[in-house]
Amino acid sequence: MVMDDEIGELFLQNFLPVLSKNDICPAFIEKIAIIFFFDDLFHLQERWNKTFQNVMESNANAIVVYGETRTMLSLRGLLHEGETDSEKAFGKVWIMASQLDIAAVPIHKDWSIEAFHGALSFTTHSEEVLGFQMFLRNLRPHLVKGDGFIQLFWEQVFGCSFSNYDSNEVDAEICTGEESLESLPGPFFEMSMTGHSYSIYSAVYALANSVHAMYSSRSKSKVLAARKNLEYNNVPAWQLHPVLRNITLKNGIGETMVLNENGEFTMGFDITNVITFPNNSFVRVKVGRMNPWALEGKDFSIDVVAITWPRSFNQVMPLSLCNDKCHPGHQKKKKEGMPFCCYDCVPCPKGKVSPQIDAGSCIACQEDHYSDKEQTHCIPKEVTFLSYGEPLGISLVICVLLFSSITALVLATFIRHHNTPIVKANNRNLTYTLLISLMLCFLSAFLFIGRPEKVMCLLRQVAFGMVFSAAVSSVLAKTITVVLAFMATRPGNSMRRWVGKRVANSIVLFCSIVQAGICIVWLAMSPPFPDVDMKSVAEEIVLECNEGSVTMFYCVLGYMSFLAFVSFTVAFQARKLPDSFNEAKSITFSLLVFCSVWLSFVPTYLSTKGKYMVAVEIFSILASSVGLLGCIFFPKCYIIVLRPDLNKKDKLIKRNC
Repeated sequence: MVMDDEIGELFLQNFLPVLSKNDICPAFIEKIAIIFFFDDLFHLQERWNKTFQNVMESNANAIVVYGETRTMLSLRGLLHEGETDSEKAFGKVWIMASQLDIAAVPIHKDWSIEAFHGALSFTTHSEEVLGFQMFLRNLRPHLVKGDGFIQLFWEQVFGCSFSNYDSNEVDAEICTGEESLESLPGPFFEMSMTGHSYSIYSAVYALANSVHAMYSSRSKSKVLAARKNLEYNNVPAWQLHPVLRNITLKNGIGETMVLNENGEFTMGFDITNVITFPNNSFVRVKVGRMNPWALEGKDFSIDVVAITWPRSFNQVMPLSLCNDKCHPGHQKKKKEGMPFCCYDCVPCPKGKVSPQIDAGSCIACQEDHYSDKEQTHCIPKEVTFLSYGEPLGISLVICVLLFSSITALVLATFIRHHNTPIVKANNRNLTYTLLISLMLCFLSAFLFIGRPEKVMCLLRQVAFGMVFSAAVSSVLAKTITVVLAFMATRPGNSMRRWVGKRVANSIVLFCSIVQAGICIVWLAMSPPFPDVDMKSVAEEIVLECNEGSVTMFYCVLGYMSFLAFVSFTVAFQARKLPDSFNEAKSITFSLLVFCSVWLSFVPTYLSTKGKYMVAVEIFSILASSVGLLGCIFFPKCYIIVLRPDLNKKDKLIKRNC
């Protein structure tokens, strides 16, 4: 709020950029109508009422007022016009500039100053001068000779007249001259030394010091003549100007005063807190200081605890905001059509944090950190990999050892009963090759567990691809052997010469060589290597084996799937051949399980992250190997171990109908 004049406009031009620089924006700017004459009070009521309504309807709790003494007179009139809504006025913190005083004229005598309770005022610096209040208590108009001001002042503040010859009021009270200034309420007269009075007090000392300095600088021969002239002539002011610039001196109470290059006092300001009382008096309590000569960082000080706030705030520091401050974890978002300091608070985006209140924007965490749930701090990511020490790793190790032991046990059983018909049927060597391949399939899972190293990464997928290709090609060879054996039993069929170990071994060798070629090309072009994944899992740094060429990885899987599909197709076609020559049914079921596992592997693998991708691949290895082992060898083991009576040639051969 400023006066509606050029001074008010100049203040706004200087003050508004300072507010903007400090992220403060005005809720309103009101220009107070100026009172030039007392008669203006009656003409300004409507305008004051509108201004009062605009100010009180605002949610701003702090109001800066700039102007001069007449500004305060106008402001008191404005507040008086809105006294029916005074509860709102009492809920504002008035921040007043140094020129403003809670001044009053006789018409204000019965007007309350309660609205200014808790106001903060930047007043010219002052100190108490010994004997000043005693001087005021003893001051009487008849004791001051040749001063016309004191009588006019006396009449105005006490509402009396020293002579009523020019008074239109017949009952005007006569001033006795014995009235006490101490009895006047604060708005009319303050007993303490104000900043203005202290400035004049210090100015007298500065002037006396300059005169003393001027005459002290002259030669002793001229001192007597100068003193003599001084008795009769006033010293020209211009002669004192050079002496009153850039000087430091002490006044009567010993406080250091500084005059700048323009001869101006730069004593700073006191920040005073206005406390009002029911009898319309008030006191100023110093709660801070602005001292331009203090060290940087200490030039502004304020004791917030010592401040008495307006009563409606119940001694809690008022907030003058158009919205609540943004909590940590949020950032500002501008409200369209509102001042820049009015904003919404929106949560930080994922991966970003704001540790402070009212953050303008969120900051991104470093790559090896992640944001906490509240998005207020960045937390270091935990380094993870599928280790032997965690429950998941232990469970997989147990499964690997269990299934590889079962496979070894099955192999030992078949070796022990190698001369029995069920072992000899359908190429005994292929059976041993398949069992050894399945055992290696189980054991290859160990290459996927533990901290990824260079050698482990190179061997992991290559070993997996090779042993599985050997296992599936063995199944394919067994299936083809069944078909060839059935065809060779027909009279006159030329397929008899293809039945034997050479064809089966050739199939296994050829299929394995093709997979080996793919793996060699992979290792030559873009081999796997240890890598660090910081993005897949928000809270973890995943140590992994980068496959190098993803295309080659899927080529290995694709070739293995191709072998399985061909084996499944052949086995499915041969499933109805006579039982005496036939493993096709068992192979069909085993390959059905195998294909189902690896078909579901791809989408599951792509949808998981971190160490769980490795766990999915290990599970697929174990599940598909168990499918082959169980479906192909469980029925045979059942006969070998539990039904040896069926393990005879005459029991296995069935005649065709």
